[in-house]
Amino acid sequence: MFTLAACGGKDAAPAADANGVQVFEGVGQGKHGDIKVQVSLLDNKITDIKVTEHKENEVLAEPVYTQLKQDVMATNSAKVDAISGSTVTSKGYLEAIQDAITKSGLTLVAGAAVSGSKDKEEAEQTYDVVVIGAGGAGFSAAIEAKSAGANVVLLEKMPAVGGNTLISGGEMNAPDNWVERALGITDDTAELFYNDTMKGGDNLGDPKMVRILADNALTSAEWLRDDIKVEFLPDHLFQFGGHSRKRALIPVGHTGVELITKLKAKTDADQITIKTNMKAETLLKDESGKVTGVTATSGTGDKITFHANKGVIIATGGFGSNVEMRKKYNPKMDEKYMSTDTPGSTGDGIVMAETIGAKLTNMESIQTYPICNPETGVISLVADSRFDGAILINQEGKRFVEELERRDVISKAILAQTGGYTYQLWNQGIEDIGKTIEVHQDEYDQLVKQGLLFKADTIEEAADFFKIDVNTLKETINKVNDYAKTGKDLDFKHRGGLKSLEKGPYYIEKAVPSVHHTMGGLVIDEKTRVLNEKGEVIPGLFAAGEVTGVIHGANRLGGNAIADIFTFGRIAGKQVVAE
Repeated sequence: MFTLAACGGKDAAPAADANGVQVFEGVGQGKHGDIKVQVSLLDNKITDIKVTEHKENEVLAEPVYTQLKQDVMATNSAKVDAISGSTVTSKGYLEAIQDAITKSGLTLVAGAAVSGSKDKEEAEQTYDVVVIGAGGAGFSAAIEAKSAGANVVLLEKMPAVGGNTLISGGEMNAPDNWVERALGITDDTAELFYNDTMKGGDNLGDPKMVRILADNALTSAEWLRDDIKVEFLPDHLFQFGGHSRKRALIPVGHTGVELITKLKAKTDADQITIKTNMKAETLLKDESGKVTGVTATSGTGDKITFHANKGVIIATGGFGSNVEMRKKYNPKMDEKYMSTDTPGSTGDGIVMAETIGAKLTNMESIQTYPICNPETGVISLVADSRFDGAILINQEGKRFVEELERRDVISKAILAQTGGYTYQLWNQGIEDIGKTIEVHQDEYDQLVKQGLLFKADTIEEAADFFKIDVNTLKETINKVNDYAKTGKDLDFKHRGGLKSLEKGPYYIEKAVPSVHHTMGGLVIDEKTRVLNEKGEVIPGLFAAGEVTGVIHGANRLGGNAIADIFTFGRIAGKQVVAE
């Protein structure tokens, strides 16, 4: 029941409509800014909740605004559990609802706990193809399998699809791509890309697999552009560390949201079944040893068996968020490292496949991303200004590494500095190239609020804010300006060309490395078939993306993960049907 409570303000309650419904507005703090809602109240019940304004990731927010809405209305209370993987957005949404309830001047009496109001899943389900993991690799595999005539189900253990693809920058290396040509870059080739990738992984990647990646990355990018309708920036590219050419395509919005949104639209149009909150657990085999399906547990605890007439594709990603698994294979990657990855990156697919005899490789190779939030471990997309000319300095005000070196090299160099952190410094001239602050304004505002990023009119102000040695910093800036004029970085041989830092305003951001990618995983062949310890094909089992371990060697170059997941995800989807 509602009971009247003391009103906290002088504002009159909104008038009820013809049906007696009153609507109250509330505000909560989401991950990317305010979440504003309208809560409708009638006869002791919450009758509706509408989100009127928000800046959250659309894909991650969708289950929050649907599932939590159902839970709140079912219990008549904002005191319900947050959605895993969208905790901050969940808290902001519930805070906004509670704010509206408080403003109503009424006290709600909560109803019964949520008791699984969703339709119960059938315990036995059969498809031609079962794809485990709804990130970029899983989506592309499912779409290609469907295109080849298969009946497909895509299983995702998290409440929202997308995986690490969704929260990534979304940039994709593709040699000799259309943007390169438009910008006058005419000397890039698949061979150069192959060489960069092999060298970037200390030549430990499987040459056959790296060749497939290099030769097919452009085709995969064109498939995204033409078939999936992904929009890429027409006039801007990134040159990630370790690459000899500026070849990374950038999706609009500078994040993986563009990729996942368009992939989801394609699966919807193709009527591909997607089941979220569905955790795959055990692979099934028949008497001959062929993988025939997988058991899973739904969000409501139901045990379900998914039978696969043709095969199962594992696309579950890596294990960057599983500290115990990291320590098992590389004890150095312990709790002191936060992770940029989603909570779902726990190595499930690797463990499932290993249990039935799949061979693992390169498991000790775990990559850190050098520029991340020191408080949360989240990758900084604002700091993508590094690819446009921003420099890295230490507490003493000195550069200490080439800013476009490999991620592992930069991370190691940062950890060797005072405090184990770095400062990234750039000016408005560099900002105007990639507009990383403009594109990621919400992250910028949050970093400023946390005291981790500062805008300064002068170098003196920038140094003072973080207590950096100002005289040394000035000397560093003068050298950078000289190198920018001559086009030669005599200290670190910056491969992209340094930019002038003569004019402000300046932006300076504090950052640390976080675990970002696990290069190890399942051994697959050129057809993405999973191999056992003897090097033999496990019939009916395929894998693609970060769950595999044969491509990137000791270190993955930036922009190669997106090329990897779509190239091998598409191959897996076609191959499972062909066999």
